[in-house]
Amino acid sequence: MTPRRIALSVGDPNGIGPEIVLRALDALAAEPGLRVTVFGPPAVLERAAAVTGLARRLATLEVRPAGELPAHAQRPGEISAEAGASAVAAATAAIEACRRGEFDAVVAGPHHETAIARAGIPFSGYPSLLARVCGQPEDSVFLLLVGGGLRIVHVTLHESVPRALERIGPQRVVDATQAGVRACRLLGVQHPRIALFGINPHASEGGLFGPEDGERVVPAADRLRAQGLDVTGPLGADVLLADRRHDLYVAMLHDQGHIPVKLLAPQGASAISIGAEVLLASTGHGSAMDIAGRGSARPDALLRSLRLLGGLA
Repeated sequence: MTPRRIALSVGDPNGIGPEIVLRALDALAAEPGLRVTVFGPPAVLERAAAVTGLARRLATLEVRPAGELPAHAQRPGEISAEAGASAVAAATAAIEACRRGEFDAVVAGPHHETAIARAGIPFSGYPSLLARVCGQPEDSVFLLLVGGGLRIVHVTLHESVPRALERIGPQRVVDATQAGVRACRLLGVQHPRIALFGINPHASEGGLFGPEDGERVVPAADRLRAQGLDVTGPLGADVLLADRRHDLYVAMLHDQGHIPVKLLAPQGASAISIGAEVLLASTGHGSAMDIAGRGSARPDALLRSLRLLGGLA
């Protein structure tokens, strides 16, 4: 079997990303079928190798310098504009290399949104960056969380609830669901059973709790069924999750999808950006600045992402 080629960026260089990159690749060393190139600042990786005791593993890795971080800004646990810019630059370099055909997919280490905002970079998660680098509208790329036996695609993501409600419409629900179906097929589920969460509690209870579901999600469900897809809903997220018989869930809002996955797979979920020409996965957790630089971070979520996109899961 030809090894899958993965471009792996380290995420925020002052977070746990560099440490879990080394720990994950050390764990994967005995598993065939995956070839990984690391994108990030070499000095940061050397520091992480010293903290984790993995200097010998680092010496065996292919590293492409990207997102260089000035020496004065190399401070584990510190949120800074320099570190935010470094994380975006490394991920961008990995995505661009994948677009050139050098890699099959990208895995990105955990970022810190405040650090990126301080750098003045427009950013609302890796889906928005992936869309921008690939020259696509940001609305064409969605987040799929995988963990705890669940796959949940998000119609809206990092934005206020009023702003999210403004953007939820039938076509966006259809687009997110179709992207989720394509991702399921890539992950081996050819005919996914799909569940649509309602916007309001009880999916508006037939209009009792508002018109939003009847106006926005019901028409989307009708369109998707007309395409031959197996769709349930919209129904209350609590009812659908309690049933647990679907392959793909479609969340209308950030917390609808993130809470169940993180409850069932704490620190172990994969976040996959879907809908672009490049497939990108990250961790379902953040950069954990409170423990960065201690060498104690676990690589579970990063390992899961690498195995998923490497076809080893």
